[in-house]
Amino acid sequence: MPFGEAVRVWARIAALSFGGPAGQIAVMHRILVEEKRWLGERRFLHALNYCMLLPGPEAQQLAVYVGWLMNRTLGGLVAGGLFVLPGFLSIMALSILYALYGELEPVGALFFGLKAAVLVIVVQAVIRVGSRSLRGPLMIGLAAGAFVAIYAFDAPFPLIILAAAAIGFVAGRSGWSPSPGGGGGQGGGTQAYVDDAQTLLGEDTPEHARPNLAWALRVAGVFLALWLVPVLALGLLLGWDDVFADIGLFFSKMAMVSFGGAYAVLAYVAQEAVETFGWLQPGEMLDGLGMAETTPGPLIMVTQFVGFMGAYRAASGIDPLAAGMLGGILTTWVTFTPCFLWIFLGAPFVEALRGARALNAALAAITAAVVGVILNLAVWFGLHVLFGQVSEAVAGPLRLDLPVPASVNWPSLLLALAAAVAAFGVRLGVIPLLLACAGTGLALHLAGVV
Repeated sequence: MPFGEAVRVWARIAALSFGGPAGQIAVMHRILVEEKRWLGERRFLHALNYCMLLPGPEAQQLAVYVGWLMNRTLGGLVAGGLFVLPGFLSIMALSILYALYGELEPVGALFFGLKAAVLVIVVQAVIRVGSRSLRGPLMIGLAAGAFVAIYAFDAPFPLIILAAAAIGFVAGRSGWSPSPGGGGGQGGGTQAYVDDAQTLLGEDTPEHARPNLAWALRVAGVFLALWLVPVLALGLLLGWDDVFADIGLFFSKMAMVSFGGAYAVLAYVAQEAVETFGWLQPGEMLDGLGMAETTPGPLIMVTQFVGFMGAYRAASGIDPLAAGMLGGILTTWVTFTPCFLWIFLGAPFVEALRGARALNAALAAITAAVVGVILNLAVWFGLHVLFGQVSEAVAGPLRLDLPVPASVNWPSLLLALAAAVAAFGVRLGVIPLLLACAGTGLALHLAGVV
């Protein structure tokens, strides 16, 4: 594959990568499989299945995988880097504007409208993921258990994921296998099957893609150093209670447990950023998600906004905007550097995973638990968007966030209902829905309603 052509193709994919992982994977399938015929259906889906086993954004990791397969390590770096770059630049610019002008009433009105749209989009994600993964009593039970564990008992997100994986693995070893779903929109949407033998890559494994233990150890050492040395240096130089050390450690931990896509891990990030670190207010997390929804790149780019605002507000001895930019860069670095590590280290050995029932069952169990986690995210967002006050009811280990009925925000509730009708009834797309709600929020402000 000519490297110049590969760069142009990956830049095109990056510019079109709106709409979350399902839409991004569909774009890659259309361009790489149907249009360019770099690889066939089976190879594309095999790579996708491996990426879904990993923590981190599966669409970006799929880009790294295919880029590496076609053009070695440099190809993977370019593909994965270009996939992130447009979103990184967009979120950085929006974060600066938010920090400087977010208190202005018209800007607040725009984000008021965006919150209603984002709430509906998260509900859509619950339905979409649940409809394809909750097949059978075990899967439904895992989803319900995950929701109760995180919502009612404040169980740590990583523990929920590990428990689901263990249950699925044991069930798989005992002979259970998940019922096949409909793909969840992860495929391409074409009816013409592209055989591997009819593609540029063909059916054979390239020489550089064969397992090589020495190379695997070298690449692991390099990327572990790139990932963790900056975090250790910040902690040693600034102290482990400094905001930059907190950002590096927290998002490094998140990178290791972010199974199930952006919506799943955002519940974990939102609760920690708001309740533990105090970097954001609850509504501001929705503002950041609105930014990520309306810009190209992985939805997990919302973490860049979180890191920006955390450093902007908490750093001392440095200009707040400069601190925010450094916080956003650090967050992006520790979020995505591990993605390259997982692919470059594991991809040559990925053929050994094909047909492994227990691993496939563990992945299916994680996906089921993720449905419950995303439902918790929808409930958490809904409480803070639709109500002005939320109280906590505590009884032993049970802790429930409950709305104060008298504090209902009627304009927000009505706008969210209208957005739901537009999304589920009219089937309005994500970007038009976000733009329409933002415009409605501004119109309501001009009319003196909000």
